[in-house]
Amino acid sequence: MNRRATGKRPSKLLPVFLLPFLCWCWPASPAFSANPADSANLRDLRQRVDQAAPHPRLFWTAGAEEAVRAKIKDDPLWRECWEAAQIVANQMLDEPPVVYQKQGRRLLHRSREALRRILHLGLAARLTRNPRYGERAMAEMRAVAGMPDWNPSHFLDTAEMTLALAVGYDWLHGSLKPAEREEIRAAIEQKGLGPYLQSGARHGWERGGNNWNQVCHAGMVAGALALLEDNPDRAAEVVSRALAGLPHAMKVYDPDGTYPEGPSYWNYGTTFNVLVIAMLESALQSDFGLSSAPGFLKTGDYLPQMTGPSGNYYNFSDCGNGTHFSPAMIWFAVRARRPDWLWFEEGLLKQQIAEIRQSAGKSQPDRFFPLSLLWGETGRRRAEPSTLNWLGRGPNPLAVFRSSWTDTNALYLALKAGSPGASHGHMDIGSFILEADGVRWSLDLGKQDYHALEARGFDLWNNRPGADRWRLFRYHNRGHSTLLVNDQEQIVKSHAPIAEFSGAPANAFAVVDLSATYAGQLAAATRRFTFVAGRGVLVEDSLQALDQPASVRWGMVTPATLRGDGTERAWLEKNGQRLRLEVQSPSGVVWQSWPAHPPPADFDEPNPGVSVVGFVVKLPPRQKAVLKVALTPGTRWNQPY
Repeated sequence: MNRRATGKRPSKLLPVFLLPFLCWCWPASPAFSANPADSANLRDLRQRVDQAAPHPRLFWTAGAEEAVRAKIKDDPLWRECWEAAQIVANQMLDEPPVVYQKQGRRLLHRSREALRRILHLGLAARLTRNPRYGERAMAEMRAVAGMPDWNPSHFLDTAEMTLALAVGYDWLHGSLKPAEREEIRAAIEQKGLGPYLQSGARHGWERGGNNWNQVCHAGMVAGALALLEDNPDRAAEVVSRALAGLPHAMKVYDPDGTYPEGPSYWNYGTTFNVLVIAMLESALQSDFGLSSAPGFLKTGDYLPQMTGPSGNYYNFSDCGNGTHFSPAMIWFAVRARRPDWLWFEEGLLKQQIAEIRQSAGKSQPDRFFPLSLLWGETGRRRAEPSTLNWLGRGPNPLAVFRSSWTDTNALYLALKAGSPGASHGHMDIGSFILEADGVRWSLDLGKQDYHALEARGFDLWNNRPGADRWRLFRYHNRGHSTLLVNDQEQIVKSHAPIAEFSGAPANAFAVVDLSATYAGQLAAATRRFTFVAGRGVLVEDSLQALDQPASVRWGMVTPATLRGDGTERAWLEKNGQRLRLEVQSPSGVVWQSWPAHPPPADFDEPNPGVSVVGFVVKLPPRQKAVLKVALTPGTRWNQPY
């Protein structure tokens, strides 16, 4: 007899054929289990699968609507959040469903829109019990189910689409007709889980070290858990593969929670990592130790530290500098009981609510915006962080210094070490951004549009030395606030550590060892940043030439205008403010400006108003030199260091 028709549970015995697979794939890190591959752990997983919560079980379990309604009633912020989410859902009611439409090789924008709609409509359906929302969500799911595929060649697209239909199927399960359930179930099985579990399929992301790992595992876990009662063996297999694969991506958080791909990709990868944990806990009552991964629950520090007084991100690597509300930060702040992690997020949430109201729901809120209502706590509000200076160790180490959290004119310095070869990496080792008096004086230009580059055959994702990626001005060290030696690339596979750091307010500094970054160009190189909160920043480069001479350009990418008198002193002007530039060592250098607009090549994106300011020194063979540069906001430049 059909198990779907009877509703009977399958046997709780773990199938013999699944044991070898689970033993192979269960994570081996002691942080996740003292004895991860023993049969007790395997039985625990399968037992939890067999005892899983009924629908709905993903993020928001059956009967939990009342808790959210109480939150809306008791807390003005969450009431406003719900009202905004409902405005968005109402605007979606008359929108046509998504259609199959690629951008270049990606379907991702369609997957994300489907997910955004289903989450908002599903939230409204469950809180209001108004059938219009559920019917409109079903129309969206039917459109997605009818697509020829979910573009498995770019598996992020498949993962987000699978998540979208899994949530809709799960949240609205009780109101779906049998034929509708069968239609959505078949689509998840054939177009989502099918390409993943296909015999012989190889997925490089499955044990990769970047955001693909987190996003794709989240989509597959969602699909498997949504259809859990139909195929518990498959659910156990997909969950176990996620538990084996995710630690390869999560190790980047160790030890301080930094994310090597930058804050924009933190929002992407880390949010989906949180989704996996939240789904496992709601459906199986355990995250199997994932949240205990070293550094993971410290990563709530990362976004606040990456946000300057201007409210913009330190946009290193392939990131934009604009900030936006991150629902995952609500999850972290509640989980770790750290209201200081909401220092910027609370304002960003209110800003998003205001934009939704002003646009009558036509603005594009984060697709996970509805989850904020599920994760937020009544009465919890932001608190000012207590630490001004921060070191983030890990694959791409960072150091951050600021003079204040409350002053929008505060002095803010963020600097980067690490490797150009990191995922989405640039040749930005030793680079920095600097804000003071409301101006970002030293900036990072960020990424270029992927689609445009790929359309012209640009080999963007090859990061070998001399590859197309490094021909881009924004990606080469020519386009970053760091050193350029003999006009050559930084060494792609090198790694520069932060060798020293002090966060003490009276002695705040960081030292980056750049010797490997410029191997074959210089015999040795270190860059020391000294942060004087009431004064400015000193940048000191200690260099030694090899057996041949070296030409070294000290450069800073800036949107400001250079003014000077041909001496070691000059200044930048922007928005009526000044930043004083002074070369304290060596003597006799002259400040110069190299335009970044128009850019060097026709494939480079324009950089209007931006230039690189700096100077060039010549090092004779084997000679040592110290380049010492003081950067001082104009109102304080005549004060001694």
